[in-house]
Amino acid sequence: MSDEQEQAWPAPRENPELVGHDEAEALLAGAVASGRLAHGWLITGPRGIGKATLAFRFARYLLAGGAADAQAPGLFGAAEPAASGLRLDPGHPVFRRVASGGHADLLTIERGWDEKKKKRRSEIVIGDVRDIGQFLHLTPAEGGWRTVVIDCAEDMNRNAANAVLKVLEEPPRRSVLLLVSHAPGRLLPTIRSRCRRLALKPLADAQVRALLARYRPDLDPADQALLIWLAQGSIGRALELAEEDGLELYRELGTQLSRLPDLDVPALHDFADRLARDREGNSFRTAADLLEGWMARLLRTASLGRPDPGIPPEEAQILSRLAGARGLDQWLALWEKVTRLIAGAEQADLDLKQVWIGAMLALAGQGRR
Repeated sequence: MSDEQEQAWPAPRENPELVGHDEAEALLAGAVASGRLAHGWLITGPRGIGKATLAFRFARYLLAGGAADAQAPGLFGAAEPAASGLRLDPGHPVFRRVASGGHADLLTIERGWDEKKKKRRSEIVIGDVRDIGQFLHLTPAEGGWRTVVIDCAEDMNRNAANAVLKVLEEPPRRSVLLLVSHAPGRLLPTIRSRCRRLALKPLADAQVRALLARYRPDLDPADQALLIWLAQGSIGRALELAEEDGLELYRELGTQLSRLPDLDVPALHDFADRLARDREGNSFRTAADLLEGWMARLLRTASLGRPDPGIPPEEAQILSRLAGARGLDQWLALWEKVTRLIAGAEQADLDLKQVWIGAMLALAGQGRR
């Protein structure tokens, strides 16, 4: 493959590489080597920085015998993590079986498929997690560990969360639950208290830039720089924005926001129609994510009295102008209203066009003195 050809971004279970989280790898390898491995791990951090990739990387390490190997004495009487961390060669049989979803000692939990709506459900339900207890109580098929990856844990509804909590309260021997979470505050406090927390940090801009050069070498320098700024340390988000026309949506959104408190109603309806036409909902989710990010920057501008350094000048001007139109408490109330509206759009199967128009009308109303 030439340097100019795009490579496909691998799914977490298929990804042999992990960038920027050496300390987390060392901590997990050290926990295994100590012989006191926690049964529950809560892996947290922003979306798209490698949390699920780390979870599957650790699962492969355990399933390939990393835990068993760690019990053998090292040079000074205690096992020492390998220099390669948790990495397993992609040609290893365990790697291939995990990548294909065919390893008997690994169970992956995620939002299930809704046959009626022909799309993934908006939450993890009790039926998705019902088999965890039975799975973990079985004897490991390959004599190692039984491992469960839940991605994303905050998607569990109350019944599903309570079922997982029961397992965490009385974990079977040689079992590990890896809970991946972008928003751990939405989890039951009792689940958080029964897991060891492993918080991952956003990637450095240089790391995101290197990965973009690898997976999207077609981007021109200006677009690459804007993606890096919008992604805020998340290579997953940067690639999603590039894939879902995120830069075009950001620029169109900026045009709409620049007119606040006035609105170009025909342009607003055209934009909302475009979002609603995408039956998969990807365009709406991308635009909503961009809007929520913009509102977070507006709140920060209202709080500090100035925009943060690094914000593009055009956006900084809009933020400065609007931030003084209302008090911080009023902008915060609006942010909560808009984020609730967006969050409920898919859960309640609302009309995405009307949701978007409603959000923009709320912003316009708040922007007037």
